[in-house]
Amino acid sequence: MIVVAIIGVLAALAIYGVRRYLAVAKTAEAKQNIGGITRAALAYYERESAPAEDLADGASSTGDSHDVCNTSTFVPTKVPAGKKYQPSTVEGKDFNSGTDDTGWKCLKFSVTQPILFRYHYGRGSATQVAPNNPKSTGGAQKAFEAAAEGDLDGDGVTSKFALTGKANLTTRTMIVSPQLYLEDEVE
Repeated sequence: MIVVAIIGVLAALAIYGVRRYLAVAKTAEAKQNIGGITRAALAYYERESAPAEDLADGASSTGDSHDVCNTSTFVPTKVPAGKKYQPSTVEGKDFNSGTDDTGWKCLKFSVTQPILFRYHYGRGSATQVAPNNPKSTGGAQKAFEAAAEGDLDGDGVTSKFALTGKANLTTRTMIVSPQLYLEDEVE
């Protein structure tokens, strides 16, 4: 009887460990895509994109040569509850939405494979997915949040992941938070 009880306890611990392992493995998607969104935001900021304009003698241009993309749409619009979402590849939808200075087209970022998380890119203080993040953008206009939100088990409790960046206007460089913000990682 004792041997059976010990085997039962060990089996229960193993099941818990495997479930947690699988949940953590699924969060790798969010972490990887947030890294990709952040790299795309940094690349856009580093591009020399001063507006074309005629300047009078001794005048300065009106636009900045380093800027941050404007806010994207949420993809998908609702957090997938315990299932995957296949992003649309139709022009103007999901990761194919935006313009040269707005959203996913500005970032040149897209995902074509099924996803477990809802993704968002926000400029400044626009709709932050992770408002409890201590490294928030602080409302700065030359700042961004790359975020993912998911409900892996469909219980209504969401996990949130975010990475923020903010421009240092003196050195004209983008400073990215050193650590990914996690909230209820495996919910």
